[in-house]
Amino acid sequence: MAGAMTVDGSTVRIDRPMPWVGRLLSLPLLAASFYLVWNVALGLRQDFSGFGRLADDLVPVLVFTGLGLLVGIPGIILLSYRYFVVLNETLRQIVITRQFGPLNIRSQRDLADYHFISITDDYDTDLTTYDVNLCGNRGTEPITLQSFTRREEADQLASEIGRVLKLPARDYVGTEPDADD
Repeated sequence: MAGAMTVDGSTVRIDRPMPWVGRLLSLPLLAASFYLVWNVALGLRQDFSGFGRLADDLVPVLVFTGLGLLVGIPGIILLSYRYFVVLNETLRQIVITRQFGPLNIRSQRDLADYHFISITDDYDTDLTTYDVNLCGNRGTEPITLQSFTRREEADQLASEIGRVLKLPARDYVGTEPDADD
């Protein structure tokens, strides 16, 4: 929980770490991509050193390069995916960033639309996760800030964020979700 939230003056940054399973799944994709691109490099080296003709190997080079990129790009995305939320009290804005590799996808929202912090569970009796959400009125899409397996950690993060942003924390664990109108 210590690395989940960083407070710098009136700015709060909440990082949602990528599960280690996602990073582990990226390794076979990257290995397969490396293998395909390595074979392309070996074929090109052979062609340019005079032991083959590039015209004969052009189709396999293009196919292996395309397959290497097709397999490698999802591997890079899984390996480098990051998600974090920056709450700026001074500017009264929320910036949600999804980042993978050099690509950043940002969405900005107004902090005034959000009025409280909720703690919810997923109703799973075997492996319960507790989500800390920033919520507003009906029609405002809640922002999931962090998920925990222990309720104490979720309560602690909700109270810390509530203290910094001066928002109340509400516990909805064990209650039924609202019906969609």
